Amino acid sequence: MKIVVIGGTGLIGSKTVANLREEGHEVVAGSPKSGVNTITGKGLKEAMAGAQVAIDLANSPSFEDKAVLKFFETSGRNLLAAETAAGVRHHVALSIVGTDRSDNGYFRAKVAQEKLIKTSGKGGRGVYVRAQRDLLPPRASDMLPVRNRAIDGIGLSPTRFAALPAATRTFGLQTLRV
Repeated sequence: MKIVVIGGTGLIGSKTVANLREEGHEVVAGSPKSGVNTITGKGLKEAMAGAQVAIDLANSPSFEDKAVLKFFETSGRNLLAAETAAGVRHHVALSIVGTDRSDNGYFRAKVAQEKLIKTSGKGGRGVYVRAQRDLLPPRASDMLPVRNRAIDGIGLSPTRFAALPAATRTFGLQTLRV
């Protein structure tokens, strides 16, 4: 199965790509570094061609309230449009448990991303992780697993996104490997 991992060269994405490849899937590691840019749309059409699943692990380069909101809205719209045009059947996005209960700008942007997916008509699944915001820096806190999802025989457990096992050990947090 062809799977496109947006953010596929990043901290979480590179582990996800490696795990999916180990399972025998054809995986595109999409990122600006690899010529796939969800903000400009560059490379999205080519990356999505023939894919059945897109996993959105992209993260904003800025955590300033307006910039992060613009990032997730623009990236999400471009990604969903490219997926629809290519006939991609499944969209999976990484989000954080409790974003809807916070006035943090980053969390508001994640809520906007989730709403965009829900209202796109495409459908989608979220893999929600527990963020220990008081213990880990923003990017690291996005990687702590809580629940499993599966689509078309692909095991999409949050451990697929766990790229900081040392951080989880440091803070005494449990990471399951499936």
